[in-house]
Amino acid sequence: MKSGSSNQATELAFIWATRGKTWGFRFLRTAGQPNPLELYEKAFQGEMDAPETFQTNADTIAIRVPDPEGRRDAAGRVIPHEFVLFKPLPREVISAEEAFQLVWPEVKEDFARDWDQPKPKR
Repeated sequence: MKSGSSNQATELAFIWATRGKTWGFRFLRTAGQPNPLELYEKAFQGEMDAPETFQTNADTIAIRVPDPEGRRDAAGRVIPHEFVLFKPLPREVISAEEAFQLVWPEVKEDFARDWDQPKPKR
């Protein structure tokens, strides 16, 4: 992703956790972090059970949103997408919708390809 005010590319760093139709919760993107679970738990602290959330702290933005296409797992549960975005971001983000608009284009095709497979390719 490129920043609009610079010729230098700004890579959007984020952790992405979700589940598929038949495969359970897993990290599909880790932002190169050796322990994404630790960072995920810190970013979502206090909001682990909320079906939707937007939480910020000094270093991250955490969002949990339902699948925008209404996909469900084999048990009929709506599939959540959980993202931890790391700063700096290419623009100011003040809502879950804005954060989702940053990350969803980065993962949309991968998820469409993998959600109903026995396991994701990543």
